[in-house]
Amino acid sequence: MKKVFWVLTLLIAGLGTVPTDAARRTIDVNKAGDKKPTASAETGIKFTEASWKEILQKAKAEKKVIFFDAYASWCGPCKMMQKNVFTQKSVGDLYNSKFINVKMDMEKGEGPSLSAVYPLEAYPTLMFIDGNGRVLKKVIGGMSAEDLISLGKSIR
Repeated sequence: MKKVFWVLTLLIAGLGTVPTDAARRTIDVNKAGDKKPTASAETGIKFTEASWKEILQKAKAEKKVIFFDAYASWCGPCKMMQKNVFTQKSVGDLYNSKFINVKMDMEKGEGPSLSAVYPLEAYPTLMFIDGNGRVLKKVIGGMSAEDLISLGKSIR
């Protein structure tokens, strides 16, 4: 009887330590250096990483409007948009074809100097800026993918 009890106890304890498929995938991804882009990163908005001066020059040369996401690292709605809105294929399809997309932490790097040029009242602040640096439209606060698509379509 004691042997049966201990065998069952060990069996139950052992089952609790077997990793699930999701845990195995997480371990594999981390061993690979977590470098693989997720499907959403491939299909969502592709943000340009360059200096503001280079971005303005690119906007002029390509005759495109800049979509500027002014965010802060501690901002909850900013994180929600980064995770759930900017990663959607429908949003990426529109914004990647129509705009030069820029996101900038307004408390780091060029952010503080740009916040002097483009004053902010809250985060996130989404701006559409022409190649001359003139703000065409400014929207404050987070929004759904559908609202962001409607907003993008309204910019001429």
